Amino acid sequence: MDKKQFMEMCKALSNETRVNILIWLKDPEKHFPGKKLHLSPDTADCPGGICVGSIQDKAGISQSTISHYLDMLQRAGLLSTERVGRWTYYRRNEQALQELSRFIGQDL
Repeated sequence: MDKKQFMEMCKALSNETRVNILIWLKDPEKHFPGKKLHLSPDTADCPGGICVGSIQDKAGISQSTISHYLDMLQRAGLLSTERVGRWTYYRRNEQALQELSRFIGQDL
């Protein structure tokens, strides 16, 4: 990870709702009870992705704002997406979060 990528992640993490999204997606079954989680065959060992509508409902903010927040988290590398039909599912990018933790612990 370089400084530029670190700064992008910091910008994405500088908002309480965006941080909450990452917290919620760490354990989607706990934070989105009753929602069908999507698991594709190649990611069956990862937590399921959550669609934007479910995240929007939990956050209680407009669809355009939540889409902007999710895009910012994705551009920073903190979220990954999977498109299935007309739905886009979001999940945490655990590798990027581990790299961020390592950068803070070793380089900062």
